[in-house]
Order: sequence, then structure tokens, then C-alpha cells
Amino acid sequence: MPVLTCGGMRFQHRWEEDPPQPIPPENQANLERIIARALELGIRHIETARGYGTSEVQLGPILRKLPRESFILQTKVAPQASPEEFEKIFRVSLSRLGLPWVDLLSLHGVNDRETADWSLRPGGCLERARQWQKQGLCRHVGFSTHGPPDLVEELVTGNRFDYVNLHWYYIFQEHTRSLEAARRNDMGVFIISPNDKGGMLYQPPERLRQLTAPLSPMAFNVLFCLRRPEIHTLSIGAARPEDFDEHIQAVARIPETGNLLPPIEQRLQNRWEEAMPAAWRTSWDHGLPHWSEAPGQANLREILRLHHLALAYDLAEYGRMRYNLLGQGGHWFPGKSLDGLTAEDLRSALENCPDPKETLHRLLAARDLFAGEKKQRLSSA
Repeated sequence: MPVLTCGGMRFQHRWEEDPPQPIPPENQANLERIIARALELGIRHIETARGYGTSEVQLGPILRKLPRESFILQTKVAPQASPEEFEKIFRVSLSRLGLPWVDLLSLHGVNDRETADWSLRPGGCLERARQWQKQGLCRHVGFSTHGPPDLVEELVTGNRFDYVNLHWYYIFQEHTRSLEAARRNDMGVFIISPNDKGGMLYQPPERLRQLTAPLSPMAFNVLFCLRRPEIHTLSIGAARPEDFDEHIQAVARIPETGNLLPPIEQRLQNRWEEAMPAAWRTSWDHGLPHWSEAPGQANLREILRLHHLALAYDLAEYGRMRYNLLGQGGHWFPGKSLDGLTAEDLRSALENCPDPKETLHRLLAARDLFAGEKKQRLSSA
């Protein structure tokens, strides 16, 4: 497995696959150049999903021209209440790709107890996928997740899957225990969207550029992730062939990681501490209700976390993008924003916080900073 993966969410032409429509020649030609460049660089792992619109149907004609052992292909299919429906969807993937088998099949979006039950119960989706593995339709079975740390650690610890796709990068390290559990169970670890969800690092703010110098924020994040022995590959969502270049340059500096990263990490930590009082840093999430029990099902913890990133690293645009997805993402990004809630609505929900007044003040400040046009979630990635 190469340390970089060619991710298939940004190179597709449309999010809506049906009804089928012609792919513009220039779009397909761009994808051919992306795949050619990836393989030229040794990025043999290509990742897509049933939920990525036209991604699979565009990849198929390109991959069918290549020797089958020259690339590692992963697709992802969301678990269903009905294993028969799950199989139907997987068969569509194979049909769109036009290939007899995939190397890696991921149960896409095991994000909550319901999707975990659909996956793990006797006769469920995981059992069906293991049958396909025996039939040669897939070689390895894993799962992708945006779920909470306790659920992810439980799934990884259970020794049920061969690998996991999860979020872990500098600004979000909450799955560290799951990384460690995955290594103990000899599982592959694939990092989802380290550039976009990792802080919109294709267009980083100037403050973050200064803090990570002499590396770019993206290069720092690459080295920060790959320093962990548990992590095997990072997904690079390429929209054009040159999107790989900065990552390749970063990988070339892996031998320098021990010298490059510590001073950058110290500057980032110092800035974090400057942005927030010590008492707040150590207790900000204490006593917060779970989003399902909060007024308006507001995801108070996530809203505060995004606000911290904006204060410390000027990641306000990133915070605004994520805040305005709340309420649009279902179990992929649970909970809602503060829209429509008053200070009085929130006050009673914060009674168990160490400093309810300060918590309320910061929540309202976050809303003032982030509230804007609602975004429609385009994908379940």
C-alpha cells in the first residue's frame, strides 16, 4: 500500500449519477491524466465509492485498460438494513467499474449504532461481504466511519474488519485510541480527507502558513500523520494531476520529520494556549449535553471545537463551512447548528458546565462568526 492514495471524490463530473448522461470529453480526459500521474508517482491505490456520483462509471473505462495487478482498487458501499439491498448496490459498483473484483471493499459510513447493527448482526452486511471475499469478489473488507470515538474504538477492537478508513489529522486527533487498537489488531489504517476536512489546507490562512513554516500547512499535516506507525495511507482527493505535487514533496522529507516537526508543533501549541485561557482549555467540554439531548439538537461540542480552531489558527472559513453543514449531514455529521435558538434556550442546557456563562458567551460568539448560507451536503465521505 503506498503512503498516498488517489481519492475519487473530487475528480467525478457529477454527484447525481442517474439518469445517466454523457461525461464531457474534457472531464474524462482530465481524469485519465490524474490516474496516469498517480501511477507514474507510484500512487497505485485508487479509492472511490458508490456514493461518489459518476466516479465509478468514469474510472471503469480507464482502469480496464490497465493490467489488473498494476493498481489497488477500493470502493465503498453503505450498509443497509437489508443485506440483499446491500448486495444489489455492490453489484452496481462492479457493473459501473466493469471489473470482476475489487481489492478493498469498505462498508461505507458505519457512523452510529444503527449502521453498526446492520453491519455486524448475524446475517448482516459484514457477513455478506465475507461471503463475497470467499467468492473472489473482494480481497479485503474494512469500514469507513465518521462515528464517535467510543464506537470507532469498539469496532476496531472487535477484530472484525481488515482495515478502517477514519478521520485523524492535526486539528482532529480524537481517534488516537482507535489508531492504537488498529495496530494491535494488525489492521490497515486509511486517513480520510486530511486536506479538506483537515482544515481546507488547499487554501490555508496566512496565520497557519506562518505557524507551519518552513513547511506548508498541507506538507506539515502529511508528515504529522505519516509519523504515526499505525497510519498506512492518506487520501489525496485529486481534482487535477498537479494536486499530488505538494504531497510528493512532503513525502520526500519524511527522513527529516524528527527535526522538522517538533518546532512547528511547539509553535502551534503555543498559539493554542495564547488563544484560550488555561482553565477553559482543560474544561471546555465538561458538562455539555450530547447533541441528541441539547436544545434544538445543537451539536454544542462541535461548534465550540470549530470556534477554537478559528480563534487559534484563523480557520474561520473552515469553521463556517462545517458549521453550515450541521443539520444537513444525518449520521455523517450529526446534530444541528444554533440557528433559531436564543440565549435562554441554551442557558438551561449549560447548567452542568464549569462556567455556564462563559460557555454561553462562546457559543453565541461562534454563531456570530459562522452563521451564513446553509450548505447542502454533497457526499457521504
